[in-house]
Amino acid sequence: MFDIEQNTVTVIIPIFNEYEGIPFLVKSLNEFFAENTLIKGEVIFVNDGSVDHSAARLSHMGHDTYHAKIINLSRNFGSHAALRAGVAYASGDFICFNYADLQDPLELIVEMKAKMEEGNDIVWAQRESTNSSFAERAFSAGYAFLMKKFAFKNFPEKGFDIVMFRKKVARQLVRNIEANSSIFLQILGLGFRQDCISYKKRERKTGASKWTVSKKIKLFIDSFVAFSFAPIRLVSIIGIMFFFFGTLWTGYIIFRKLVFNDLVSGWPALISILMVGFGITNISLGIIAEYLWRTLDASRKRPVFVIDEVVELTKESEVFIQEK
Repeated sequence: MFDIEQNTVTVIIPIFNEYEGIPFLVKSLNEFFAENTLIKGEVIFVNDGSVDHSAARLSHMGHDTYHAKIINLSRNFGSHAALRAGVAYASGDFICFNYADLQDPLELIVEMKAKMEEGNDIVWAQRESTNSSFAERAFSAGYAFLMKKFAFKNFPEKGFDIVMFRKKVARQLVRNIEANSSIFLQILGLGFRQDCISYKKRERKTGASKWTVSKKIKLFIDSFVAFSFAPIRLVSIIGIMFFFFGTLWTGYIIFRKLVFNDLVSGWPALISILMVGFGITNISLGIIAEYLWRTLDASRKRPVFVIDEVVELTKESEVFIQEK
């Protein structure tokens, strides 16, 4: 078994249909830990329900310069659930996230660890620039602005995908596994001493991004419903505004009717009012329903992830099934 030494860094990498890019990933990890011999590496690959034999390919690769584990989930639960599963099995003093495409360079581990050794408990890697499309950049910028405005004042303006934190932060995450939530925002909201570094995101070497529009929308909704009361407050403000203007409009109608008697009733105006009113009502009910559904989901206490097995990989490429 692998003897966890002091100052070991655990790198958690979610895997979902990354068969093509696994050789490049493992090669890069071996080279990184070979060059940075002062860092004792533990890499946890969380197989998030891949159907392309990614886990099998990982188990047959040579993990020569670091200790490796594969956590096989019973199905696809999403990247945030996969990261939570990895945190639950992390053994290192420092824990960080990365991704199979390595758009976020492994060298960030060295920079973040240096910041940790200055006394920080959490270090964020903030993106300086990306090669993404205008629509993706606009979404990220809008998301960051709204989160900074309504949820976390210390939210990085350009967003983040990579973070390193100490074991005590990991213990808090394991004690409070949240469904339909962002693990990054949960870490951000824990407090502790935090700092930030900047980096340039690289181009993806192989495969295609799994970060789809539907996943972005879900993250947007989850972030605000789970970490901010802004949506429900918006409902109240809209209701008050429409009540106020509706009262003024009613007074105006009565005044014109009594004094001038020149208003002609018509269906277009009535239909417009009904459409606007019902539209706002439905939006409001939808926001309230999001909160109610999440309350129901939390009360069921269904697992955020289900682990099928944990596979320990030794440096001699022997495979041990730890749990099933």
